[in-house]
Amino acid sequence: MTDTTVDAIPDYLLGQPHQIVERDGVRYTLLGTAHVSQASVEAVRDAIGSGLYDAVAVELDAPRLLALTDTDSMAQLDLVQVLRTGRTAMFAANLALAAYQRRLAEQLGVEPGAELKRAVLEARARELPVHLIDREVGLTFKRASARLGFWGRAKLGGGLLAGLLADDEVGPEEIEKLKQGDMLEASFNEFASESPAVYETVIAERDRYMAARLREIREDTNHDGEREVLAVVGAGHLQGLAAHLREETAPAGAVRAELESLPEKSSIPWFTILLATVVVGGFAWGFWQGGIDVGSDLLLQWILATGLLGAFGCALAGGHPLSILVAFVVSPITPLHPALASGTLSALTEAWLRKPTYADFMALRADVQTMRGWWRNRVSRVLLNFFLTSLGTAIGVWTGGLKMLGTLFG
Repeated sequence: MTDTTVDAIPDYLLGQPHQIVERDGVRYTLLGTAHVSQASVEAVRDAIGSGLYDAVAVELDAPRLLALTDTDSMAQLDLVQVLRTGRTAMFAANLALAAYQRRLAEQLGVEPGAELKRAVLEARARELPVHLIDREVGLTFKRASARLGFWGRAKLGGGLLAGLLADDEVGPEEIEKLKQGDMLEASFNEFASESPAVYETVIAERDRYMAARLREIREDTNHDGEREVLAVVGAGHLQGLAAHLREETAPAGAVRAELESLPEKSSIPWFTILLATVVVGGFAWGFWQGGIDVGSDLLLQWILATGLLGAFGCALAGGHPLSILVAFVVSPITPLHPALASGTLSALTEAWLRKPTYADFMALRADVQTMRGWWRNRVSRVLLNFFLTSLGTAIGVWTGGLKMLGTLFG
C-alpha cells in the first residue's frame, strides 16, 4: 500500500474510505462506498471526472450490471430454460437481492448500488474500460449452500423465500451495517452472522475473488496500458480486498477458478438410492409378509402422502389444475429418482400453460413487494410453484415413510 499524506489525497477522496495499493506496475485506488449514500455517488462521479484513471473496476457481476442499467433485461429471460437447467435457486437468489434493493430504494429514496451504476456510466461516457470484478450472486449462493448441512440449506432456502415475500421496512441497524458493509451481507445478514461458512463465502471469499480479478487486469496483455485503476467497492470489502491485493502470491487465474468452482458431488446419489431401497423394500416386504392387502395399503399410503402434499403445495402456489395434477402424479415417483424433481416438473407445466408475458417480467420487481403480487405475477407464481411443490413433496416423503414404518413394525 502506498502511504499518502493529507496534502497528497485528492479532494474527491477526502472523507471517503479508501486504500491505495501498488502492485506489478499498477496503482489501484480502492474507493469504499456505501450502497445507500448519495455522497458515495458524488465521490464516484468526481473521481472518474478527475481524468486520472485509465480504467474503472466495479463490485458488480454481469447480471447485476444488466439489472441496474437495463430495465428490460428481465423480459429477455427464458424462464423455462432456467427451470430445465436447474438454475431456479440462482434465479431466486438474484430475485431476493432485487426485492431487498427495491425495499431500500422505496424507504430511503436512494437506489441501492447507484454509485456502482454511476461508475459504469461515467466510465463509458469517457470511453474508459470497465471491469466487472465481483462473482455472480447465484454462484455465491450455491457455494454457500454447498457448505451447509441439510438443515442449514433448509434454513437458507426458507430465509430466501421469506426475503422474497417480505414487504416490511428495513430496520435502522441493517441500514447502518449496509452503509459500512456489503449488499449481499445485508440481504443474507441473519445467516452470515450465525454461520461462519456463509460469512466466509459471502464476504471473505469475495474479497479474495475481487483482488484476483483486479490482478487479472494487469496480466491481460490487452490492458497493459492500464496503470491507474479506480476500483469502486462496498466499504466492507476495503480492508480484506486491499490485503489480498497486496499479499496474494497464487496466480490470479488459479484463484478465480478455485473460487468459481463448486464442491464436487458424489457421482452416486446415495441418499436417493437409500430412500428408494427403503421404500421399494417396504412395499416388497408388505406384499410378501402381509399379502396383497398390506402391500396395496403401503403403496396407497405412500402415493397419498407424497401426491396429495405435493399437489397441495402446487395448489397453494395458485397452480393451474393441470399443474396440480402433474404434481400429484410425479410426487410419489420423483423422490426415488435422482434426475427428477416434482417442483421442477410442476413449475415447467405451469410455465407452459401460463406463459409469462413481457408485462409480467416488467412488473416483477414491483409485484414481489406484496403478497398479492406474488400470486398475480406469472413469473413469481411459477417460482412459488417450484418451492411449494418441492416442499410439499418433501414433507410427504417423511410422512409417508413414517406411516410405512409404523405399518411394518407396528
